[in-house]
Amino acid sequence: MESAGVGWIAAIIIGGVAGWLAEMFMKSNQGVLMNVILGIVGAIIANAILSVFGIMLGGWLGYLIAGFIGACILIAIGRLIRR
Repeated sequence: MESAGVGWIAAIIIGGVAGWLAEMFMKSNQGVLMNVILGIVGAIIANAILSVFGIMLGGWLGYLIAGFIGACILIAIGRLIRR
């Protein structure tokens, strides 16, 4: 079973990197585990949103980009909820 064209271990690694990049970009402090979760869930959400517009991202780079975008969205939503 694979996620977005990459294996599960790769998804965890790429999700962690995507979450960490989003954390740096959004000036947030989430922690390593939360970065991985944000990156993976963010990639799933971003891929779903992009597919509505006919944009499909695949492979490692696509998963990283989608994870970054999705994690940034999730961090922004988290900030709105906390306010």
